[in-house]
Amino acid sequence: MPYGFNKNTMLMRYVRSPLIASRFFSTAALVEKAVPNNEVAPKSGGGGRRNTLGRRLIGLVYPKHSAVATIQKWKEEGRTVRKYELNRVVRELRKLKRYKHALEICEWMRLQKDIKLLPGDYAIHLDLIAKNRGLDSAEKFFEDLPDKMRDQATYTALLHTYVQNKLSGKAEALMKKMSDCGLTKYPLPYNHMLSLYISEGKLEKVPEIVKELKKNASPDIFTYNLLLSVCASQNDIEAAGKIFVELKEAKIEPDWVTFSALTNLYIRGKQFDKAMCTLKEMEKMATRENRVVYPSLISLYTNMGDKDGVHRIWKKMKSCFRKMSNAEYTCAISSLAKLGEFGEAEKLYNERESVSGSGDARVPNIILAAYINGDRIEMAENFYRQIAQKGSSLCYTAWELLTRGYLKKQEMEKVLDCFKQGVSNVKKWNPNDKLVGEVLKQLEELGDTEGLEKLLVILRNAGRLSTMVYNSLLRGYANAGKMPLVVAERMEKDKCANG
Repeated sequence: MPYGFNKNTMLMRYVRSPLIASRFFSTAALVEKAVPNNEVAPKSGGGGRRNTLGRRLIGLVYPKHSAVATIQKWKEEGRTVRKYELNRVVRELRKLKRYKHALEICEWMRLQKDIKLLPGDYAIHLDLIAKNRGLDSAEKFFEDLPDKMRDQATYTALLHTYVQNKLSGKAEALMKKMSDCGLTKYPLPYNHMLSLYISEGKLEKVPEIVKELKKNASPDIFTYNLLLSVCASQNDIEAAGKIFVELKEAKIEPDWVTFSALTNLYIRGKQFDKAMCTLKEMEKMATRENRVVYPSLISLYTNMGDKDGVHRIWKKMKSCFRKMSNAEYTCAISSLAKLGEFGEAEKLYNERESVSGSGDARVPNIILAAYINGDRIEMAENFYRQIAQKGSSLCYTAWELLTRGYLKKQEMEKVLDCFKQGVSNVKKWNPNDKLVGEVLKQLEELGDTEGLEKLLVILRNAGRLSTMVYNSLLRGYANAGKMPLVVAERMEKDKCANG
């Protein structure tokens, strides 16, 4: 089988990786090619914040605000509405995942007699309908299109929708129809099918798709990156090397995703010299315009155990960009914690808290988890107190992390206190069943009937009582050589069946 693919290997976690999915699961590449070259927006003169229609539309942060009303007001002011500007706004809104306003603009353009729409415009429209209203509406939109607008752009947009919904049957049928109509002369449809089969673990279908692609068109960088993701899932360095050679022979420039996939492979194969070479190539691609590369570099240097590399890339980021995003802070904090740089991780967390008002509970959880996984429960306690002093509240994950930390040290009083605080402080907290089972088992083995009774009350207050809890209570009493009081009556009152 080509490239040494093992058809039994599942690839879900690789295809979901932002290194592949963020570049691929979008019709953006299709649409850019579908819009003719003469529809290029004039370059901005720069300087100052001009009053433009684009700025007004991007400024509609809340979904309840109307993009159509904004366009109409612009026209009422005697200003001109240009298609290229609206297309540019739609592109930007899609990047921001503000699909409602993007769809409103597309629908407004469709009603204007003086705006000539092309298949690429309809492809975007179809994609936005799928995102806003679902698959059925997207299919109806496609069926209602004029015949001349059903070309490779709109067909591929519909195929993309099927792939996103993991509808193999519909995707395969549409792909066959596209092939029969001569609409598979470029790689994007094949890339969609590759991603579908990879995400479903149907690797036996990958070689045939590649064969058809090479017969009717030529692989592009996205094709090769998808194939590299397969190699990465199987730790097949040799196959990845062959793909990289083929890519270079085809005179296709590797991108940062390519080097990221290769670096990951080399790191897992403990070929650190090769990993450093590909990492340096990837680092050359980190620019102001290609900002997404930086967090990936930080993660890869972390996997290499290279603390200096992590600090250097973060320093470079801060020199390039005025403000770091929450995701970028989270990436750096996670990396520092993983490398055991706890003081630096906390320092960066405090910096993030001072500049961001998001209050994302997942970020402190990263540090808590690192402390607890490293058996540093005292440091976890100190960090928790620091959070509490700032008036921040812990989410259920934090309470579960602390509970596990105390459980590892058999500090059962603190375990029960964590459960109690979690239930009282977190709305609708459903304690993890596995964690509850581990706590019950520890208490019953210790014959700690008082602790079991306390936990029973806590779980009752959380609405999480079950026969399992009462059975554990009975075993705990037996281990302590004691007789429990009125268990049958309590079970009946708590609506827990005997058995």
